Amino acid sequence: MLSTADFLQYTQWSGIATLVFAALTVLGLIFKWGIRFRLVGTTGFMLVLTGGLFALSLVPLSRTVIPGAVRFTLVYDNGSTQAVIATAPDITPSALEATLRQAASNLYSYGRLGSRNDNYLTIRARTLIHPEPGVTVPLYLGEIKRTLTQREDAQMTVEIYPEKFAQLPKAAA
Repeated sequence: MLSTADFLQYTQWSGIATLVFAALTVLGLIFKWGIRFRLVGTTGFMLVLTGGLFALSLVPLSRTVIPGAVRFTLVYDNGSTQAVIATAPDITPSALEATLRQAASNLYSYGRLGSRNDNYLTIRARTLIHPEPGVTVPLYLGEIKRTLTQREDAQMTVEIYPEKFAQLPKAAA
């Protein structure tokens, strides 16, 4: 994954290219070249690109890696206080806890809105089981609640549903 230092380097090169295009644009306008208006557009695009790269050089793009976590898919997110992730049906309770903690860290954002009554992000983990052919049932395996007010939350509550793990199909031995 690219680091902020990489984006700062790209910003510098893009800034130099922007200055070159700006100089060509000025020359094109002075000498009335046929491509002078295309150069204006190119210079404007380069300004936007340089600004975007500069913004990416300020904000870290790192994801938290929790040991033992498995891949998950974000299934539902209302952008506020609720989210649902999907995991594989062969997940273990310890791997689910690590995965929920990683999802809680990755899905945290300052832009999430809470309310006076609910200022917590609740992430539920589910998998799909097939009790009989042609029937698919979502099975919720656990959830985690974290605060929306702080980036680092030491008070996260993880709840794993052991009775739901008993409903998972057993792997063929």
